[in-house]
Amino acid sequence: MCFSALLMGAAVRIAHRVASYPMFAAIERLFRHALYELRGGFLVRPLALAALIGAFGIALPLVENAFPVVDAWAERLPVLAPRDPAAAAGVLAAVIGAMMTVVSIVLSVLLVAITLASMQFSPRILSAFVEDRPSQTTIGIFLGTFWYCLFTYPAAHAEPPSTPVIAVLGAMGLAIACTVALVGFIHHIARSINVNFITERVARETEGVVDAMTPEARGDAPIGGGQSTPPFEGAVIRAARSGYIRFVDTDRLSAIAKRAGVALSVERRVGHFIAEGVPLLRLASARRPDPADEAAILETIDIGPVRTMEQDVEFGILQLVDIALKAMSPAVNDPSTAINCIDQLSRILVRVASRVPAPTVFYEPPGVVRVVLPPLPFSRLVDVAFEQILHYGKGDLVVALRVQRALSDIAASTSHSEIIATARACAERAAEQCIRALPEAAHGSIRDRLAMVAGSPPSTD
Repeated sequence: MCFSALLMGAAVRIAHRVASYPMFAAIERLFRHALYELRGGFLVRPLALAALIGAFGIALPLVENAFPVVDAWAERLPVLAPRDPAAAAGVLAAVIGAMMTVVSIVLSVLLVAITLASMQFSPRILSAFVEDRPSQTTIGIFLGTFWYCLFTYPAAHAEPPSTPVIAVLGAMGLAIACTVALVGFIHHIARSINVNFITERVARETEGVVDAMTPEARGDAPIGGGQSTPPFEGAVIRAARSGYIRFVDTDRLSAIAKRAGVALSVERRVGHFIAEGVPLLRLASARRPDPADEAAILETIDIGPVRTMEQDVEFGILQLVDIALKAMSPAVNDPSTAINCIDQLSRILVRVASRVPAPTVFYEPPGVVRVVLPPLPFSRLVDVAFEQILHYGKGDLVVALRVQRALSDIAASTSHSEIIATARACAERAAEQCIRALPEAAHGSIRDRLAMVAGSPPSTD
């Protein structure tokens, strides 16, 4: 295991060194995106599974022809095994015809579910449906069965007589597996459009991003003090294309900055949109890196048309906020869904509060500042999570109380003074808005919940 870890670390260092050149950096970025997209979309995983199953449709008839002992063994198989070439071809043709019909049904059901979820909840959650592994696996099994039978079909011919018994039995087994997969897929889709499962999936994925970006647990002691950084008032490097910042490769960026002898500051956070020609990085000096290094620097920051969950914790929070806002709209009027989203938001923020913040200053070598990233304060995440929900739900007592309870849970989950102060400040602003919007009879409940956030006992009057 130690040897594997060392080998993997060496491979990563070599990849970063090679990727420091613009051409290889572009290839490395495409490769990383391919790995990220492997879990999402109805292209990579289904086609890979289909190709794997289809390969057996080519291999099994060849094995039967190459090893006659297989035919002798096949003679002792149950009566279900077709031994006539015409019967074998009929079985394969029936499965081929049925599979494409079933694939059409599966895709239709999936598209209807995606459309309903987009209209009912939020278009942002479409990525969760596209990245759904059971759906991808089901499509892959059906396509693989189709390819398997299509590749096996030529092996069943009358002149000279040839019946790939084992391959045909495999086709029959795949057909049975497809019927079971179809029933399981319908059950899965019925569950997946339930809002509780949608919010749970978004929250779980967001927690995964939190764990990846901030793996170290926060202790009771305050983190670090401020680290001195040079003033970044020098030359700028402008964005080469428009889009959302999706990923910043800080290790490679630091290595290139060291090689170029510069220190630079990234002007926008992951998740922010930037237009082509707008300053993306600012240097500490007026000296610019050479064109090759400048191109390599730009390649370390991935910009694309949509936000992703690679490094973007805020994007996961926004998805839950969108679902809550749609639920509170007059057209839907579903406060229970909004409450569920608030619960999941508190779960995410408690996880963030328990971790050491991600570093924003990177040194190469130690003690020499090379890269400075814009920070993502905890207060920003709290505002993103609750500001819009409070704006549109301040007139609903149940929603207002649940927000106060979420803030109370966040404050109670940590002993870090800054996080507790942030939760209390948000609770006070929320209470002020709700008291103005709610009738006087509800003011006592709001004040009691605010007292819980502040750490004092509720009033008894």
